[in-house]
Amino acid sequence: MSSTNSRRKVTPAVADSGDSADKLDQIVLSSTICNGEDLAPFVRKAFASGKPETLLHHLRAFSKSKESEIEEVCKAHYQDFILAVDDLRSLLSDVDSLKSALYESNSKLQSVGLPLLSSLDAFVEARTVSRNLNLALDSVRACVHTIDLCSRANKHLEDGNFYMALKCLDSIENDCLDKTPSSTLKRMLEKNIPDIRSYIERKVSKEFGDWLVDIRAVSRTLGQLAISQASSARQREEDLRIKQRQAEEQSRLSLRDCVYVLEEEDEDGLGAVGGDGKDLYSNGGGGLLGFDLTPLYRAYHIHQTLGLEDRFKHYYFENRKLQLTSDFQVSSMTPFLESHQTFFAQIAGFFIVEDRIFRTSGGLISKMEVENLWETAMSKMCSVLEDQFSRMQTANHLLLIKDYVSLLGVTLRRYWYPVEPLLDVLSKHRDKYHELLISDCRKQITEALSADKFEQMLMKKEYEYSMNVLSFQLQVSDIIPAFPFVAPFSSTVPDCCRIVRSFIEDSVSFMSYGGQLDFYDVVKKYLDRLLSEVLDGALLKLISTSVHGVSQAMQVAANMAVFERACDFFFRHAAQLSGIPLRMAERGRRQFPLTKARESAEETLSGLLKTKVDGFMMLIENVNWIPDEPLQNGNEYVNEVIIYLETLVSTAQQILPVQVLKRVLQDVLSHISVTIVGALQADSVKRFNVNAVMGIDVDIKLLEGFVDSQAPIFAEEDLNQLKAALSEARQMINLLLSSHPENFLNAVIRERSYYSLDHKKVVTISEKLKDTSDRLFGTFGSRTMKQNPKKKSLDTLIKRLRDVS
Repeated sequence: MSSTNSRRKVTPAVADSGDSADKLDQIVLSSTICNGEDLAPFVRKAFASGKPETLLHHLRAFSKSKESEIEEVCKAHYQDFILAVDDLRSLLSDVDSLKSALYESNSKLQSVGLPLLSSLDAFVEARTVSRNLNLALDSVRACVHTIDLCSRANKHLEDGNFYMALKCLDSIENDCLDKTPSSTLKRMLEKNIPDIRSYIERKVSKEFGDWLVDIRAVSRTLGQLAISQASSARQREEDLRIKQRQAEEQSRLSLRDCVYVLEEEDEDGLGAVGGDGKDLYSNGGGGLLGFDLTPLYRAYHIHQTLGLEDRFKHYYFENRKLQLTSDFQVSSMTPFLESHQTFFAQIAGFFIVEDRIFRTSGGLISKMEVENLWETAMSKMCSVLEDQFSRMQTANHLLLIKDYVSLLGVTLRRYWYPVEPLLDVLSKHRDKYHELLISDCRKQITEALSADKFEQMLMKKEYEYSMNVLSFQLQVSDIIPAFPFVAPFSSTVPDCCRIVRSFIEDSVSFMSYGGQLDFYDVVKKYLDRLLSEVLDGALLKLISTSVHGVSQAMQVAANMAVFERACDFFFRHAAQLSGIPLRMAERGRRQFPLTKARESAEETLSGLLKTKVDGFMMLIENVNWIPDEPLQNGNEYVNEVIIYLETLVSTAQQILPVQVLKRVLQDVLSHISVTIVGALQADSVKRFNVNAVMGIDVDIKLLEGFVDSQAPIFAEEDLNQLKAALSEARQMINLLLSSHPENFLNAVIRERSYYSLDHKKVVTISEKLKDTSDRLFGTFGSRTMKQNPKKKSLDTLIKRLRDVS
C-alpha cells in the first residue's frame, strides 16, 4: 500500500494591498483553521460586531476550498484497496491446498490410533480401580491418625498438660478435620473440640485466680524482706561511716598507732541468690518465699495458644489494678504507726513482682501499664503520707515512718521506679518534724535544768567520766584524771548535752536518705535554733528564777564555760554525721549561741559579788576624812574586801575558767573603784584632807597588790586589765595628790593619765579638798601668808572646769 500524504501547515498568500478587509479576514480564518488553532476569538469578534453571517460565509468558503483535496485523498486510498483484494484472492487458493493436505493426514492418523485408544480405555479403567483402593486406604489411615491424636489429647488432659492437649487439638483441627472421611467422626470432633478448649480455659483461669490470691500474701513478705535488706545495707554503711569518723577523730588527736581496714561486703540484692544458692524468687517451683510465677506464665501461654492473648492481658491488668487499689486501704481501727510497715511492704512487694513479670513474661504487661500503676500508687502513698503526717504530733513517730519510707524508696529505686514525689513529701514536712523535735527537747531541757542542784558533779568510775565528759569532748586535757573526779560543772551539763546530741542525731536521721545530699546547713539551722532559743532561753529562765547565791551563780557561770566547749562539739558532731569535712564546719562556725545566758550568768555572779562587796564597802563610812597623819596599812574596809576577794579567787579558780574569772573580778574591782570615788563625792563627806587622800591611795595600792598577787593565775595582759578596772579611783587620787593638778586641763595629759575621770566629779571632789584649812596641805611647812602654789593651781583647775561645764 502506498503511504498517505502527510498534513502540512497552510500559509495563506499575502493579499495585495488593494484587497478589501473582508478578504483579509477570510484569509486569516483559513490560516487559523489550517494550523489547528482556536477559533474562539473569531466567534467572539463576529458576535461582538453583530455580523455572524460573515463568519458563516467565510467558513462555507473554506469548506468548498477543501473539497478538491478530499477528493484526491480518496482516489489514492482506492488504489490501495484494489491491491489488497488481489492479495486476498491469492491467499484463498493457498488455504484450499492446505485443507486438502490436512484431511489426508487425519485419515492416516485415525487408522493408526484406533488400536491405541482401545488399550488406553483398559488402562484408564484399571487406574480408576487402583485409585479407589488407595483412597480407601488413605481414608483409613486418616481416621486412625485422627483417633490417635484424640487419644493423645485425652492423655494430656488427664495429666494436666494443657498446652500439649491444645497442640493436639490444633493438629486435629488444622490437619485432620477437613480430611476426615467419616462424617460421624467429623461431627463428633467439631462438637467436642470447642468444649475441650473451654474446659482448658476454665482450668487455667482457676489456677490463675488461686495465684492472684496467693501472690498478695507473698508480695507482703517479699516487700518486708526487700526493705529489711535495704535496712541492713544502710546499717553497714552507717557502721562504715562510724569507723571513718573514729579514724578521723583519732587522727585529729594524733593517735597514729591504730590501723583501720575497710572491709568490702557484697550488697544484698533481691535479684541475686539466697544464702543457700537458691533464687529468692523463681519462675518455676517455689522459691524461698514461694514466689512462683508458673501459674501466671502457664495461664498466659495457654491463652496465647487459644488466641485470647489480648483478653488475658486485659483481665490480668484489671485484676492486679484492683488488688493494688485494695492495698491502698488504710484501716482507721489501727494506728498508722503500727500498720505503716505492712502498708508500704505490700506496695513494695507488689511492684517487685510486677517488675519481675514485666522483664520475664514476654509482653504480658507493658512498660506503660507498669508506669501507670506506679503513678497511681505514688499518688496514693503521697496522699496517705500527707494525711498521716498532718495528724501526727510526736517527732519520733514522724521519724519512724520517714525512715521506713526512705527504705522503701531505696528498695524500689533498685528496680528503677521513680520515688522523688515520696521524698518531696518527706522534705515538705521537715519543718514540722523539727518543730515537734524542738518542742520535745524543750520539755526535756526544762526538766533537766529544774533538777539541777548547782553542785559539782562527782564521777567515781572511768566509764562515768567517759560517758559524761569524753563523749562530749568536754575535757581540757587528754590525760585521764584520778578517780573519784570532781568535775567543774554540774550534772545538768551532760544531761543537756545528751538531749542536744540526741536532737542532732534525730535531725540528721530525718534529713538522711531524703534525696538531699548536702543537708548540713539545714541541720545547723535547726541546731542553732535549739541552742539559741530553747537552751539559751531555758538557762536565762533558770538564772533569773533559781539562782540566789554566789555559789549557785558561780556554778552556772562554770557550766556556761563548759557549754561553750560543748557547742563546738555539737557543730562538729553535726558535720560528721552529715558527711561534711570538719574544716568546712569550722569555716562556717557562728558565734557562741548561748551568749545571752553566759552574759546573764556572769552578770548575775557579778551582781551577787558586788552586793557582797557592798557589805564590806559600807565600812568606808567609818573612815576618818581629816586625820592628822595618813594610815600606813589601809582602812578597815579594804582589808575586809581583799580577804573576801582572796577567798573568792581561791574558790572560783577551781571551777571557773581564767577568762570568766577575770571578767567577773574585773567587774567587781570596777565596782569597788566606783564606790570609792562615790564615797569621796557623797554628801556625807563634807571635806577631807591630804592625809585622808593618802590613806585612800594606800587602799588602792593594796587592791593593786592583790591584783599582782594573782600573777600565777592570770597573764600579764589580764593583770593590766584588772588594774585598769581601778583606773577611776587611781586617777582621782593621783590628781588630788598631784603637785600640778592644772595639768588635768591639758588634753594630751588628760587623755594619757586621767582618761577615766569625769569633769563634774573632779570639780565636786576637788572643792571638798579646797575647803580644808591650809595646814591640811602637806606642801605648807609654815604659817606665812604666802598662798600655797598647789592650792592656787587647784583653784584654777576648779574655776576652769566650772567654765567648761
